[in-house]
Amino acid sequence: MPDQSTIDLARNSTDQVVARRRAALARRTIALAAHPGKLQLRVQLATAAAPTTTSDHETAGFLVAAGDSWFDYPLHDVLKLLEDNHGYNVESAAHRGDPVEGMAYVNGQLDKFARSMEKVTGQGAVPKAALLSGGGDDIAGKEFGMLLNNATSPIAGWNAEIIDGLLNQRIATAYQTMLHAITNLCQEYAKKTLPILIHGYDYPVPDGRGFLGGWPFPGPWLQPGFAEKLFSDLPRNVALMHDIIDRFNAMLARIVADPVFAHVHYIDLRGTLSADLTSNIYQSWWANELHPTEQGFAAVSDKFAAVLATR
Repeated sequence: MPDQSTIDLARNSTDQVVARRRAALARRTIALAAHPGKLQLRVQLATAAAPTTTSDHETAGFLVAAGDSWFDYPLHDVLKLLEDNHGYNVESAAHRGDPVEGMAYVNGQLDKFARSMEKVTGQGAVPKAALLSGGGDDIAGKEFGMLLNNATSPIAGWNAEIIDGLLNQRIATAYQTMLHAITNLCQEYAKKTLPILIHGYDYPVPDGRGFLGGWPFPGPWLQPGFAEKLFSDLPRNVALMHDIIDRFNAMLARIVADPVFAHVHYIDLRGTLSADLTSNIYQSWWANELHPTEQGFAAVSDKFAAVLATR
């Protein structure tokens, strides 16, 4: 039998969880009260032991998603805040750490995305949109240093050929594959072409911070690669990240310019999160090298909600 301290700790933990959920539901209620196009859902349940019961609830709409840690992060991420701050109901296949290349060719997320579509359409609803997040894990991580020419080299900086192959061939092709696959699954289950929202990332600061400080937790993902190639000046490294994020966003913009992807909407998040090194202002927006704080994720979810409001 557990001792009293264990019981008290569990009770304290559950009380905190309930308090957080109550606060989130209060924000959701406020968001739905102001939403001009909310849906009123009526659910009827009947069992052999009980008569039919009916419950009503409101939603700003249903969303289905696939993606990486920006859609699947502890406590706060874009999808959680679209539910709590903007009133949406989200079914998600997203899994933190997944590169978009893995999403496109391994099929695990696409299988789960199909299940998500089944859950929504099985309720007689049609998703308002599909959301896709990916690409950061294809760039960052233990191989990140391979993208750089040594800081002491006459050609110091990004290796142009490797960057082009990574962004404009490998990641771009995987994105196109995912967009075609998601489009097909939406047509299969919703019987129509749905809007798909994708996003570029904002400018991160490669300061060596990982999740909860790093080891034994994941990260850092960027600074070790810079250190490997003798880049030690943080402002210089921030400028290099600024450049590669611009290239990443340009790649996504080119993809959605193709008429075959007229239903795909690219959200430019640059400038949403501060990268200001002055007095570490950026740390209010970035929890670590790759992931926003709660404040940062809220700002990103606001950008998604603004686009969804126009669909």
